[in-house]
Amino acid sequence: MRPSSPNIGIIAGSGQFPLLTARAARAAGYRVFICGFVGQTNADLAAEADDFILVHLGQLGRLLDFFKECGVTRVCLAGAIKKARALDMRPDLRAAKVLFKLRKNHGDDAILHTVLEELQAEGLEVRQAADLLPDLLGPAGVLTRQKPDEQTWNSIRYGWPIGKALGAHDIGQCLVLLKNMVVAVEALEGTDAVLDRGGLLAGRGCVALKMLKPKQDRRADLPSIGLTTIEILVKHNYACLAYEAGRTLFFDREKSVSLADEHDLVIVGLAAEDVFKT
Repeated sequence: MRPSSPNIGIIAGSGQFPLLTARAARAAGYRVFICGFVGQTNADLAAEADDFILVHLGQLGRLLDFFKECGVTRVCLAGAIKKARALDMRPDLRAAKVLFKLRKNHGDDAILHTVLEELQAEGLEVRQAADLLPDLLGPAGVLTRQKPDEQTWNSIRYGWPIGKALGAHDIGQCLVLLKNMVVAVEALEGTDAVLDRGGLLAGRGCVALKMLKPKQDRRADLPSIGLTTIEILVKHNYACLAYEAGRTLFFDREKSVSLADEHDLVIVGLAAEDVFKT
């Protein structure tokens, strides 16, 4: 992502992704302006920005005004929003108009798509944050010493279309299986919680799938995994984590793979078209 304009805005959630994005943007020659959210975003990000504000979820008008005041014409979204807290959102007039457009559909994809449309209507070009950090995208192939056995491949083949079908209904990005039986499905609780729940329900030998939802806008909400993910899988003696290669952010990859190798956990990145070839 080359800076045709020297200013870039980052709409920052939680986690390390906003920090990495800000540093990569600065290294690429941008001036960086960050808008985060109260109760979601680490205020220490201010040290990485030319200007920084925290707004409450739902203050869309203030967010837009901030970027306009800073001369921002290009923005990206980085970091997670804790969905349970988002239920307490108090929308301003601009956000209320967005929610009214949604009417019956308040799923993640629908909300993000409508918000992106509002940003673009204000002259803000929305780009994928991963364009600044392409090495963060998990690669295809088996990353660990241990490879999937036949039962694991069977679970992946069985679960992948189920995960995609659920994702088409804007339900979640993660699925837990054991011997071709669905154990847990991600909903409001997020990936870490569903992996913990799946482990408590079924224990040793579970397979976790993490994938992009079919209608998901990659500029806003890529699936993500990292060291915490692997720690949960190890804790519950999972057999495998399979993620969608090239479409999943993989944080702390080297440490994650090392920990997986210590506990014979398989990590494999799969392109969607490769699932049924294996």
